[in-house]
Amino acid sequence: MAHTTTSIDIAATPEKVWQLIGGFDSLPDWLPYIPSSTLSDGGRIRHLANPAGDVIVEQLETYDNTSRSYSYSILQAPFPATDYLSTLQVEPLAGGAGARVTWSGRFTPVGASEQEVTDLFHGIYVTGLEALQQSLAK
Repeated sequence: MAHTTTSIDIAATPEKVWQLIGGFDSLPDWLPYIPSSTLSDGGRIRHLANPAGDVIVEQLETYDNTSRSYSYSILQAPFPATDYLSTLQVEPLAGGAGARVTWSGRFTPVGASEQEVTDLFHGIYVTGLEALQQSLAK
């Protein structure tokens, strides 16, 4: 099983960051790669579309509003991976100087090398967190 993780420090309170990203349906609010999201199954399943029109279906696995984190799995996606589990977490920076957002994932590559799939997800996480930072800087 492969994994990747990345973090970014943001000059906003953890509460403000979580308010933007903490909803399981909030990806279109900050992630340009995902222009639409629709919830089903009582809010536990999200149906996403990317700009190419590919469908991505994800399931909420854990949600902790107090620790500002949630984990989700992929049920359907055009990615060369299975057994995908990812976590988004927001933590306060020391001294109250902002928030650190960490996006991590583990997965089993299928039909591609471990490095290729790791690079794919790492790239999504990095560009996603950079977009989040830009959204909060406005």
